[in-house]
Amino acid sequence: MFKRSKPRSYGQMASELVYPPGGFRRSTAYLWHRIRRLPDQPHRIARGLAAGVFLSFSPLHGFHFIVAALVSLAIRGNVLAAFVGTFAGNPLTTPFIALASVGLGRTILGLPGDMSPPVIFREFAHATAETWHNVMSAFGPGPTSWSGLSEFWHEIFLPYAAGGAVLGGIAAVASYYLTIPVVRRYHRRKAQTMARRIARVQGTDQDRRP
Repeated sequence: MFKRSKPRSYGQMASELVYPPGGFRRSTAYLWHRIRRLPDQPHRIARGLAAGVFLSFSPLHGFHFIVAALVSLAIRGNVLAAFVGTFAGNPLTTPFIALASVGLGRTILGLPGDMSPPVIFREFAHATAETWHNVMSAFGPGPTSWSGLSEFWHEIFLPYAAGGAVLGGIAAVASYYLTIPVVRRYHRRKAQTMARRIARVQGTDQDRRP
């Protein structure tokens, strides 16, 4: 009964992965609304969100939520908030995060030259393909080669990790201190609303007594 009357095509599903229905502004407002309504303490929600935001600046593409959930559990944060925090790295922001993180990381590590987002993601694709090839070669007659991965590790992955740690740390701290007062205000307003409802019900019951 909850299925769509007209199923989405594969093209629509692919486009929604890049640009969500209603736009990023509406999606961001919805996620922020869900954060406020999480049934947990404000500091735990803020910790989880900060963990997700921090990991969205890491080069661990495809594993952001898993690692963010583990980090959130380690620091006693809210795992659902960590999941929401990973949306800081979305199809719109990831190219900018990658460019800024790799650029800053290469400066920190003293590596010359800059890299554009297409080059960065192409190298990630090559590294993934080479890793898969080497894993499959371990079970077959094919040769293995780690030279490309070694270059990828030093030229892109380590700079991405170093730069992302700095930028992600700044973003995580900012999200932590912004989230706590917002969640506290929502919980306070919710408690006040509940108190008024209870008082109204109690007043109604007293009026009905003979």
